[in-house]
Amino acid sequence: IRLKFIKDGTEDQQPNTKVQISSLNDSISATCDDNENDNGITFTCKLRRNQSMSISVVLNVTFPPLLSGNDFQTAEEGSDVKLVCNVKSNPRAQMMWYRDSGILNLETHHRIQQTSEYLQLSITKVKKSDNGTYSCIASSLIETKTKDFHLIVKDKASTVPIEPIIAACVVVFLTLVFGLIARRKRIMKLCRRDQGPQCRTAL
Repeated sequence: IRLKFIKDGTEDQQPNTKVQISSLNDSISATCDDNENDNGITFTCKLRRNQSMSISVVLNVTFPPLLSGNDFQTAEEGSDVKLVCNVKSNPRAQMMWYRDSGILNLETHHRIQQTSEYLQLSITKVKKSDNGTYSCIASSLIETKTKDFHLIVKDKASTVPIEPIIAACVVVFLTLVFGLIARRKRIMKLCRRDQGPQCRTAL
């Protein structure tokens, strides 16, 4: 019997699958060279001479937790920080945050969010005391994995108030301008009164 495999709606030209079948009434058994990317994929086996006769199998590939994320983050004091630990695991892993080799004590500015794909730690208005190494630990029935995230909190940059400086410069400039105008008027009055050659020099 000639068979073909349909993988998620597309014919698998060279499937890494071995099929054993002795008659149409027998059950079909298959073994695959699987990896975590094949988990949840549907394989459909059909008879070439009779497309209505088929059987579908959803692969359930078990694998230990795979963790990823940004290892190092630098934040300015007072800013908001998010540490995101991405995870792939089957069966689903239990996840937890540790800090400096101890269980993370949640404070008021800490918030944890977890889905089947990531574990996120949000820190609002980060402090210098938040400096340290945060560890994302994922435990499944197969294995326990750990990934470290290093958070460096820098001093808050001093900001120079620009608007008051501009206002002060404008005031000084206008004062100089009005002072020069007043001085010029005074010199012109003296010149009219004296009508001397030194007035032209003063001007």
